[in-house]
Amino acid sequence: MNSMLENKVAYITGGTKGIGFGIAKILLENGISVAFSGRKKEDVEKAEQELKQYSQNVLGVISDVKLLANEEEAVKQAVEKFGRLDFVIANAGLGIFKPVDELSAEEWNDMIETNLTGVFYTLKASVDELKKSEGYYITISSLAGTNFFENGTGYNASKFGVVGFTQAAMVDLRKYNIKSTVIMPGSVATNFNGNIPSEKDEWKIQPDDMGNLVLDILKMNPRVLPSKIEFRATKPAK
Repeated sequence: MNSMLENKVAYITGGTKGIGFGIAKILLENGISVAFSGRKKEDVEKAEQELKQYSQNVLGVISDVKLLANEEEAVKQAVEKFGRLDFVIANAGLGIFKPVDELSAEEWNDMIETNLTGVFYTLKASVDELKKSEGYYITISSLAGTNFFENGTGYNASKFGVVGFTQAAMVDLRKYNIKSTVIMPGSVATNFNGNIPSEKDEWKIQPDDMGNLVLDILKMNPRVLPSKIEFRATKPAK
């Protein structure tokens, strides 16, 4: 156990599967208490049971990051259960990939409200607790936050936005000794966009790799801040 992480508490949005679940697992294995959220009650309950094999110090909460009141309630539940909040990982996201002339207003708004506004709401709901703990705020953007591509208008816009938002928030919050990092992963083996992880995804970043990266960041000497991290597979599939 790293003494810097002893008795610390994390809140992870979108923690029922994929990257969020992988981060929750690794943090729990390393002695950090974890609250995580998801939109669907059955998904939250299933993930909570699965995560209890790593530690009993886990709490699943139902929250839609598009709703500030949901995030405020999630943070309240985490603090009521664990007594504090040190690390916030804004991970919840979705992708809809269509040409711009075919992308509906509803699809655009769903991505922007979840991927970008949701990241703001998660911070807004937790910033007072992070001030108390001199904590850490981490967002999960994407390499799509720096590389644009066909059929990516809504997704690119939201993920470029997350990068800019997190870096500006970093400057705002460092006077409170709150650290902020944006992580920009490439291809990750998850259920994202309807994918079913299988052997064909072995070349990709795995959810545990994301968890270990977050753990490494949290272990760093407080004087250093990796404010933006591009994280990619070593050898993309041909």
